[in-house]
Amino acid sequence: MEPCATQNVGAWPRRHAELAGDRLALADAERALDWRTLDERCARLVGVLASAGVGPGDRVALVLGNRTAYLEAVFAAARLGAISVPVNARLAPPEIAQLFDDCRPAALLLDASLAARADEACARSRHAPRFRLVAGAEPDAYEAALAAAAPDPRIAAVSPDDPMMILYTSGTTGVPKGALLPHRKTLFNALNAVHFFELVRQDRVLVPLPLFHSFGLVILALPALYAGATVQLEPRFDPASVWRRVEALGISYFGAVPTMFQALLDELQRPGARRPDLSSLRFLFSAGAAIPVGLIRAFEAEGLLVKQGFGQTETSILCALDAVDALRKAGSVGRPVFHAELRRIERATLDGPVSGWRDAAPAEPGEIVVRGPITMLGYWERPDATAETIRGGWLRTGDLAVADDEGFVTLVGRARDLFISGGENVYPAEVEAAYATHPDVREIAVVGVPDAHWGEVGHAYVVLAAGARLDSDALRAFGRERLASFKVPSSFVAVPSLPRTASGKVQKHRLAERDSESDHETS
Repeated sequence: MEPCATQNVGAWPRRHAELAGDRLALADAERALDWRTLDERCARLVGVLASAGVGPGDRVALVLGNRTAYLEAVFAAARLGAISVPVNARLAPPEIAQLFDDCRPAALLLDASLAARADEACARSRHAPRFRLVAGAEPDAYEAALAAAAPDPRIAAVSPDDPMMILYTSGTTGVPKGALLPHRKTLFNALNAVHFFELVRQDRVLVPLPLFHSFGLVILALPALYAGATVQLEPRFDPASVWRRVEALGISYFGAVPTMFQALLDELQRPGARRPDLSSLRFLFSAGAAIPVGLIRAFEAEGLLVKQGFGQTETSILCALDAVDALRKAGSVGRPVFHAELRRIERATLDGPVSGWRDAAPAEPGEIVVRGPITMLGYWERPDATAETIRGGWLRTGDLAVADDEGFVTLVGRARDLFISGGENVYPAEVEAAYATHPDVREIAVVGVPDAHWGEVGHAYVVLAAGARLDSDALRAFGRERLASFKVPSSFVAVPSLPRTASGKVQKHRLAERDSESDHETS
């Protein structure tokens, strides 16, 4: 396909400005922008970045909080044919420096509140950005730069496969990789979201998740803006504030990870709390990690339906479970999205040629592979990792799942999480789902550890419910009533919390660090 400006994601605000320029597009804690103003600010930022020497293929790092400048920068970089790089603002300076060394950004947009962290990262990096612009200070250098710049109307002609963004993986294995995402991925993910969320211009979408993560940026904010809806950015997650925003602004839906949903439910049920008017909510959306069935039912009892999604940085949404099936198929992540082709492959055949891959039987765990316009181009400057993940056009997700006769997919674990005990495969996600129903267990994570007799056995990290005490014998008895004996964890340890990525996924490689400061009970 010939390159053209209409294939550039950066053109979206321009088109909406032409169609309905006075409609509210984007708001944060400081300002509200209609489409005409948003387009103009994007054009001014194009001028600022171009004057700083940013051009096609250059990387623009974003170390920002949830403010309008974030999305302005994503669109402006795209208009220049540059590549935006959202950086996890919670990372320590050495970690940020590592990302700078990897992607070598030409420019850095940063929040004043994060300046000290970014300064240290730049000092540590061998490839510190040559241009930086700070937003949110007093006076505000970002706002001053926009005011001084003439709007630059250019929108680069791009092909669908031209790179638009680098999103670093969550790092559940401890080694983040930069997923290189093209313009077509952002477009088709937006189309999938419009289809699944039934997005219209009248919708108001709340984003309480950080924009440096795929969930907040690629699944919530960008699809809503593509559809011409209004996006309201929350500076940080606060359960009480979320419910107040829903009532005050007539929010149609918002997304959150399961741990956030628990906090939201606790706030909604807090003794003495005033019940907000939530009549504007069409649904809630959960992704990032499996949401407990009990939590879905608790929200249903409050009159709120929870839609669910499953995906990853490399693909965004892969499967979706609609509200109409949320209870009937509770525990499933739904069926494949509209613009994607998904298979479950027998693990024994995956290392061979794609032509020899065999589809797993419905009840047999198989690794999910996907192809279509929602997949990444590959990992930034990591050809070996790309070749391992993308095979014959199919992207290996590393997620294991079963399916029912209606095509609903249920995750059973990560391929790397699988461990073998006495010759039997054990999928930690299955064990964790069983224990999630125990009244004393608020959260649980299971890993395989070496065992002289069985090869590997399960070791469980448990966040206890308020007032509960760790009782390993009782937990093992509970497990044996619901699981085969080889799946029941051999040991349990109480921890105050589970280390998680920004998307809510448990970082199991960090769990061992908790052992030295935790209470143990083993068999």
